Amino acid sequence: MKDFARLMVILLFSVALAACGGARVTTSAAAPLPPGHGAMGDAAAIARARADSARYPYTEADIRFMSRMISHHAQAIQMAHWGPTHGASPPILRLTERIINAQTDEITLMQNWLRDRRQPVPEANPAGMKMTMGGVEHVMLMPGMLTEEQMRQLDAARGQEFDRLFLTYMIQHHRGAVSMVKELFDSHGAGQDETVFKFASDVNVDQTTEINRMLQMLLELGSTPRSP
Repeated sequence: MKDFARLMVILLFSVALAACGGARVTTSAAAPLPPGHGAMGDAAAIARARADSARYPYTEADIRFMSRMISHHAQAIQMAHWGPTHGASPPILRLTERIINAQTDEITLMQNWLRDRRQPVPEANPAGMKMTMGGVEHVMLMPGMLTEEQMRQLDAARGQEFDRLFLTYMIQHHRGAVSMVKELFDSHGAGQDETVFKFASDVNVDQTTEINRMLQMLLELGSTPRSP
């Protein structure tokens, strides 16, 4: 019986290690228990998260970063969805497609990371992250996120004016995301969790690259890019 028990422990440990080496989670972000997170799937995800955390402890700064970036991405996706209905040019439409595809997957990753660590999972709210302070609910904008007035301006624009405003506001939006990554890595002990480190690093590189591409696109439209 002792040998059998020892064998079961080894098998369970092997399963947890195998889960740690897996690719990004791509299950649905909307449902409380997305596909793959029922019964056995949920237990495996939590076991993987515990194994990851034993090697790379996460901090409050990691939780804050992953939580706040969800609404940040949600607003970028809403902005990008307006491209096809607002007369955007083909280059802008290609950009919006990349943003929607990449950031939808990343929202799923962030929500699953929080869920697997038994942390509150914010909804993907493009208006900002809901916070309760003093018993009153507030909506907080993350760095770079557009105000209600800016979103109205973008929604009202069409054709080339939409292209110009979209690029201008998405540059602002991306710069905010890059500043959030900097804040994360400036926080003591943060960014050591493997998933958080890779995701934050990808955001920094990908969005910095897109900022430079959008600045060039603005120049081609005859617009002068705004200073950071």
